[in-house]
Amino acid sequence: MGYLAIVLGAVSVVLISCFWKAFMHLTWRPYVITQAYRKQGVRGPAYRFWSGSLEEIRSIRRAAAELILDTHSHDITTRVLPHFAKWIAEYGETFLFWIGPQPLLCISEQEMIKQVLASKYGSYARTDPSPAAMALVGKGLTNIDGSEWARHRRVVNPAFAMDKLKLFTKTMAECARSMLEAWQDDADAVGDHAKEVEVAREFQELTANVISHTAFGSSYSEGKEVFVAQKELQILVIESFLNVNIPGFRYVPTRRNLRIWNLERRIRNKFMGIIRDRLGRNDDDLGCGNDLLGLMLEAATRKQDEQKMSMDEIIDECKTFFIAGHETTSHLLIWAMFLLSTNLQWQEKLREEILRECGMEIPNADTLANLKLVNMVLLEALRIYSPVALLRRKAAKDVTLGNINIKKNTLLMMPIAVTHRNKEVWGDDANEFNPLRFENGILKASAHPSAFLSFSIGPRACIGQNFAMLEAKTVIAMILQRFAFSLSHKYKHAPIDSATMLQPQFGVPIVLRPIHL
Repeated sequence: MGYLAIVLGAVSVVLISCFWKAFMHLTWRPYVITQAYRKQGVRGPAYRFWSGSLEEIRSIRRAAAELILDTHSHDITTRVLPHFAKWIAEYGETFLFWIGPQPLLCISEQEMIKQVLASKYGSYARTDPSPAAMALVGKGLTNIDGSEWARHRRVVNPAFAMDKLKLFTKTMAECARSMLEAWQDDADAVGDHAKEVEVAREFQELTANVISHTAFGSSYSEGKEVFVAQKELQILVIESFLNVNIPGFRYVPTRRNLRIWNLERRIRNKFMGIIRDRLGRNDDDLGCGNDLLGLMLEAATRKQDEQKMSMDEIIDECKTFFIAGHETTSHLLIWAMFLLSTNLQWQEKLREEILRECGMEIPNADTLANLKLVNMVLLEALRIYSPVALLRRKAAKDVTLGNINIKKNTLLMMPIAVTHRNKEVWGDDANEFNPLRFENGILKASAHPSAFLSFSIGPRACIGQNFAMLEAKTVIAMILQRFAFSLSHKYKHAPIDSATMLQPQFGVPIVLRPIHL
C-alpha cells in the first residue's frame, strides 16, 4: 500500500506540474502580456484559450474569400489581409493579436518599420521558420540569421553583381523567345489571330526555366521535377500556416508528413543530380563555373571557415533560390500584365518607348537601362501587388520601438499590402495605378523614403531584386514588341495571400493579338 501511495503521489506531482505549466503558458502569460500592452495603449482582439485569435482570423478570411473585387479596384486589403484591415480600423496601426499562445504585434507606422528593418536592424531577427517552411527551403538565406546568414550572403553575393546579371539578359531573352514563339504559333492557328493565354501558368514555367539556366546551368526540363515538387510542398506549407504548431508533430508519420518527407527526398535527389553533373564537368581553368551553383561549389572546397559551405547548405540554398528566383519574378510579371491589360494607354506608351529604344531587336542590358516607363510600371505593379504581402521579424532582445516597450522574442508583423496603400505616405491616389509617382525614383515616390517595401529594406533586402527587375523588363519588352493584349472576360479579380506569394486565385487569362509592324 505504501508503494502504491508513493507512485500515486509521484504521478500527482507530475500531473499538477504539467497542469501548472499549461495554465501559465496558455492562460496566465497571455493575460499578463495583454495587460502590459494595454497599459501602453496597444489593444487588439481578445485572446481565446489555446487558439488565440485563430478562430477569428479563419472566420474573417473565409468571408473575404467569397469576395470578387471590381477589376479596376486596387484596394485589395479586405481580401488579401482582411483581418489586418479589420483590426487596423478597430485598434489603430499598432495592435496585438495571437496565433495560439504566441503574441504578435502588428506595426504599420512607417518610421517604426524602418527601425525594425534597417536603422535598428541588430535588435531584430528573422522569425523562427515553421517546420513546413523548413521542409520547403531548409536553412537557406531566407531562414537563417546572424553569422550563418552573413557567411552564406558573402558566398552568393558575387552571383548577383550587376555586371554579372547583365550577362544573363541573353539567356533571359532566349527563354522568353521560346515562350513567345509558342504564343505566336497558337495565335496563327486561330482564324482571327487572337488567342487567350493563362499567363499565370506561362510565367511560372518561364521564370523557372530562366532560373534553371542562369543559376544552375540546367534546362527547365531538368528542373521540372523540382518545380512540380516544390509547388506541391508550397500547398502543404500554406495549409500549415493557420494551425497551432504542436512541438514534435512534424515527426509523426501522418499521411501529410509522409508526403512532405517524400517530396523533400525528391527535391534533394534532383539537386544532387544537378550538382554531380556540374562536378563531373569541372574544368581546371574555369573551376565549377561562375554562376550561383558554381560559386557555392567553389565555397565547398575552401579551407577558410568564414567562406566555406557544406553540401547540405548548398542544397538548401539551391532550394531557396530556385523557388525565390522564379516565384518573385513570375508574380511581378503576372500583375504587370494584368495592369497593362486594364490600362491600355499605358500599354501603348510602353510599346512606343520599347520600339524607340530597341526597335524589334532583342533587348540587351544597355537598351533595357533606357526603358524608364517600363521601370516605372514595374515598380507601381510591385507597390500595388507586392509579391510578399507581409514581412515578419522577431525582437532579438528587449527593445523600445516608438514609445512601445517590447519584450525579447515578440513577433512583429508588417503588412506591406496595407502600408503601400497609406494615403498619408503615398498620396490620395494610393489605391490607383499611377506609375508617374516613380518618375523621380523610389526614394521620392512617397512622403517617406523607406516606404517601398516590396524587396524589403536594410541589410536583409532581397538579394535578387536586380535579377527580378532585369528579367521582368526583358520579358515585358519582348511581349510588347510582338503583341497587344487585353483582359479576358473570364477573369475574376480575386488576389489572395497564399502565405508565400500574392497570387491571382483564379489565374489571369489574357487575350493576345499579334501586331505586325
